[in-house]
Amino acid sequence: MKNILFSFLISVLFIFLFIPAGCKKQTTEPDEPLFHQSNDSVTVRKPNIYLYPQKTCSLSITLEFPLGGSVIQSIPQYANGWSVEVSTTGLINHQYEYLFYKSKTPDAYQYNSGWIVCRDTLSSFFTSNLHQVGFSQKETDDFLAYWIPLLKEYPYYIIYPQFKDDIEKVIHLNIFHKPDNVLRLFYVIKGMNDDDRNIVQPSIPNFERNGFIVTEWGVILK
Repeated sequence: MKNILFSFLISVLFIFLFIPAGCKKQTTEPDEPLFHQSNDSVTVRKPNIYLYPQKTCSLSITLEFPLGGSVIQSIPQYANGWSVEVSTTGLINHQYEYLFYKSKTPDAYQYNSGWIVCRDTLSSFFTSNLHQVGFSQKETDDFLAYWIPLLKEYPYYIIYPQFKDDIEKVIHLNIFHKPDNVLRLFYVIKGMNDDDRNIVQPSIPNFERNGFIVTEWGVILK
């Protein structure tokens, strides 16, 4: 009897240790896919892409990362690109005002020119700067509504603008049909405890809001 019981216990133990229990389906996606982190990589946060064709049309949009990187979050779902219908008002698929994505890229952005801004004047600075660059009031309001509440930790911020040529070295934006004018701007923003630093003032490129227009803004927090 003892030998039978012993054999039964050994069999049960074998089942639990050596036979897989099966794959449990993951019910939720991770917030951010695994990506090799290093001092040379950054997260480009909340780029918004606004599309204004001259007539309602279907568009294919893809992002390329020539130096490496990937999309880690998007609305609508990016997959291998976006295929969307866009009206002349900029409404995408009858529900979205812009394409949203977040990405990981190498830190190959420019740090030669920028501005140092007091926390209390960030709202007026961004309002003026975004308008000067070429963004509309609606695009500017979207930026202010999201980012100003988040920039509260430091008394000063150093802001390095990344214009279209800077961004294209890291993230290509491909759109078919081809737009007439594309405006891209990322701000690299770093908190500071004082403003005791000299920095070269950036030169802002010209942008014309005519024809089929695409605009994009985003932020990299350092």
